[in-house]
Amino acid sequence: MPVLENILADMRAQASPATLEGKARFGIDTTRSLGLTVPEIRQIARQTGKSQTLAYDLWNSGIHEARILASLVGEPALIARETMNQWVSEFDSRDICDACCGNLFDRTPYAWPLIREWAASNDEYTRRAAFSMIAALAVHDKCAPGAVFLKALPPIEKYAFDDRNFVRKAVNWALRSIGKRNSALGIAAIACAERIHDQGTKPARWIATGALRELRSKYRENSG
Repeated sequence: MPVLENILADMRAQASPATLEGKARFGIDTTRSLGLTVPEIRQIARQTGKSQTLAYDLWNSGIHEARILASLVGEPALIARETMNQWVSEFDSRDICDACCGNLFDRTPYAWPLIREWAASNDEYTRRAAFSMIAALAVHDKCAPGAVFLKALPPIEKYAFDDRNFVRKAVNWALRSIGKRNSALGIAAIACAERIHDQGTKPARWIATGALRELRSKYRENSG
């Protein structure tokens, strides 16, 4: 297993100023970023292998790409709930939030309890993490019963008022992901989206309109 210093040296060697400039255009703070693409980070993760100890070290480095790498080498069975709460409190970008939720957190036994906790938070990235993780679970957890995702619809409906960009997009993402899982959940998600639309707020209408367009189209095509 390469030590932390070797991994960071490898990341620095692959870094590109053009990639760094691209991150800045997407609003990512580049003061702690090297300039690597996600495919490059994934390749390093494949070479490194899984290690929760290394994931802690990568995270604690504070380097943007190292934190994404931490989400890829972390071990769902070993990461502590307290660590997940610590990491989410330090999220400062959409890509780190979604990487942790979709690569690591959604595979832990704490995913659903933390979704409920994080959705209730007023912090933008913490609330986003809740709905990003719902979206990830809808795609990745093939064996989960539909009832689990039906229980995720009320918080989606509840927080559809939040007009912060990263939250409303994640709420929409979660709703669409549940609806695309199967036709029964699709019907439930469409009904949820209709209720959200009736809330009448600008973010609620935005969330609902996009979800209804995609889900109604999907199930019209399937029925045809």
